[in-house]
Amino acid sequence: MTAPMPDTDRPRSRAQLWLLIVIFFVPLTVAFVIYYGFDWRPAGTTNKGDLISPARPLHTGTLLDPQDQPIEEALFKDKWTLVYIGNGRCDERCREALTLMRQTRLALNDDMTRVRRVFLATTDCCDVEYLEIQHPDLVTARADEQSDREFLATFPAYEDVPIETAGRIYIVDPLGNLMMSYSPDAPQKAMLEDLRKLLKLSHIG
Repeated sequence: MTAPMPDTDRPRSRAQLWLLIVIFFVPLTVAFVIYYGFDWRPAGTTNKGDLISPARPLHTGTLLDPQDQPIEEALFKDKWTLVYIGNGRCDERCREALTLMRQTRLALNDDMTRVRRVFLATTDCCDVEYLEIQHPDLVTARADEQSDREFLATFPAYEDVPIETAGRIYIVDPLGNLMMSYSPDAPQKAMLEDLRKLLKLSHIG
C-alpha cells in the first residue's frame, strides 16, 4: 500500500504545478501582446506580397451588386478574401487578375472553401456576361457612388497610382482586415505561397 503524501509535500507539488503553468503560458501571452497589441513582426518575414501595416479594417457601407441590391455587411468576414478593384468593363489586366485569383483559389484544394473572391467595380459596372461565364462564384460589387469613396480610400495607393488603375490584388483576413497586396508584376505564385502559409497558421476562416 502506498503511503499517503506528507502534508509538507502538497504545497511543493502545487508550486511546481503553478511553475509549469507560468512557463507554458507567459511566453505565449507575451508573443500575443507583441504581435497583436504592438503590430510587431519579426525581421526576415518571407511573405511575397506587400504587407499592409497596420492592417486596416474594411466596412462595406453602401456597396451594391450589379442589380442594385445591397451587399451583405459580412462580405469581408469569416473567410479569407481576394479583392480586385477596377473598371467594370474588365480590361486585360482585370481579366488576368480575376483569372489568377480563381486559379489560386483552386490550387488550394481542400482549403479553397476558406477563400472567397471579390471584384469591386469603380465605374462602368459591369461586363455581366463575361463575369458570369468565366467567374460564376465571384462576388461582384459596385463601388461607383460618391458614398463609396471613403471605403475605397481604405485601400492604400502605391507610387501615387490611383487604386482604380493600379491593377493590384488585395488579401483581407477573416476578421475583415486589409493586410496584404500584390502588384501586377508580382510572381504568379506569390499569392498562392502566401495564402498557403496564412491558411496553415490561421485558426479562423
